[in-house]
Amino acid sequence: MTTLFTDDFKSDPYWWEDIPPPSVTPAPVPANADVVIIGSGYTGLHAALQTARASRSTVILDAERAGWGCSTRNGGQISTSVKPVFDDLCRKYDRGRAFRIHQEGQTALQWLESFIGEEKIVCNFTVCGRFHAAHTPVAYEKLGQSVKHQVKGLEVEAHMVPRSEQRGEIGTDAYHGGIVYQQHASLHPARYHLGLLQLVEESGASVYSHCPAVNIERDGPNFKVITNGGTIIARDVIVASNGYTGKITPWQRRRVIPIGSYMIATEPLPSGLMDELNPRHRIFSDTRKVSYYFRASPDRGRLLFGGRVTTGETDTRLSAPLLHLDMVKIFPQLADIRVSHSWMGFVAYTFDTLAHIGKHKGIHYALGYCGSGVSMASYLGMRLGQQVLGETEGKTGFDGLAFQTRPFYSGNPWFLGQVLRYYKWRDKQSR
Repeated sequence: MTTLFTDDFKSDPYWWEDIPPPSVTPAPVPANADVVIIGSGYTGLHAALQTARASRSTVILDAERAGWGCSTRNGGQISTSVKPVFDDLCRKYDRGRAFRIHQEGQTALQWLESFIGEEKIVCNFTVCGRFHAAHTPVAYEKLGQSVKHQVKGLEVEAHMVPRSEQRGEIGTDAYHGGIVYQQHASLHPARYHLGLLQLVEESGASVYSHCPAVNIERDGPNFKVITNGGTIIARDVIVASNGYTGKITPWQRRRVIPIGSYMIATEPLPSGLMDELNPRHRIFSDTRKVSYYFRASPDRGRLLFGGRVTTGETDTRLSAPLLHLDMVKIFPQLADIRVSHSWMGFVAYTFDTLAHIGKHKGIHYALGYCGSGVSMASYLGMRLGQQVLGETEGKTGFDGLAFQTRPFYSGNPWFLGQVLRYYKWRDKQSR
């Protein structure tokens, strides 16, 4: 291979090849609105769909093009989206709260499938199952224990695959077996976002691209949202910016940790190779703390491979060779396959690795999906819209959770490099 990159290499997401974020000409914003939403990703659009369909005048603002952020940059993998294990949540909260939180993750996955079907969004949604690979024998044993001891009422369809049989799931010997979560799914994130955006616009909401909110002020019982396209007086304000949360909402910004997640797409693979790499069309992840995630493109022509390969943020031309190297460690068959796309997006982690939804000083928010936001961002965005409307259906298992921050943290994760180095060291030590 003379060069890693194809002649037509792009530093844009692979998903934008056929569905680029729509370009909307900036326009003066209205003087008044019932609801102003900051962020046009999955959270903001689902909240808007609820409020606009309830005849609330709804304005959505985005500093970039609609969907420019992680909603069209993610891997399109859908799980149950709750990272802390049940026993850890029981130690922090009571058993009932732990149960409700985990139940919300399962509900979000089921709800999203129903929503896409009912709204007829064409986005390559597929219940394909996820193979979660064990990077060590110890990790495999832990996965096995998790299947044997599922909490009653929270059982999921899952089965173990030993290393001797894993070639039926994944074309590598780099792992020590794994577990298949049968109900996990995939979609084309940009197609999903576009379908959702069209529903929102059809509902009567207005989306303003390239129109950042620059300040939010109290105006009696209302809010004054100042943008570069004018000022809006709004009854309710929603912050739905997740990994792109900025200085105008400092309370929320102090509680989310923006982390760059990097991906590459290969050039089209030789005929038959994908059948060897991914015979069951699964999505993949592994048990490392600094994990990899990967999948076939919807047409099974390319491998899409993601992860965190540097301790700081970097240019995607620099992250691509590192991701390619790690990809080849898993799939040596791809050593001579070039990279056609390399991109990144900011996900938002929280200090307790839980998503959060609530209201602070009158401003509504749903943030912090910890890298598993396709279903949870959609689901909590929907619930947030219901909460703004005062509907009892808007209640969630996340309501009322303390939204933690740390002393001296203002939104710039100065500690991230040290944390990532530690977790990478742990991953190596566990082999």
